Amino acid sequence: MEIYICIGSSCHLKGSYDVIKAFKDLIAQNHLEDKVSLNASFCLGYCQNGVSAKIDGQLVTGLSRDNAEDVFNKMVLKELR
Repeated sequence: MEIYICIGSSCHLKGSYDVIKAFKDLIAQNHLEDKVSLNASFCLGYCQNGVSAKIDGQLVTGLSRDNAEDVFNKMVLKELR
């Protein structure tokens, strides 16, 4: 599974590095390093909607440190289990 999290200037200011850290920690906690590739991406074109990501090709907007675990559980763990 491929995950791309935007680190463009708008997403950076809205906390994209916190989201990356949360996803990195969740990948390690769930021992998914061999199944999930976490990548940084520049602008995904949805700057007004908060931190954006593509998870297995599906666009997700409005990511934050507060909802990263919920999104990870729904979009990553659910798919891989």
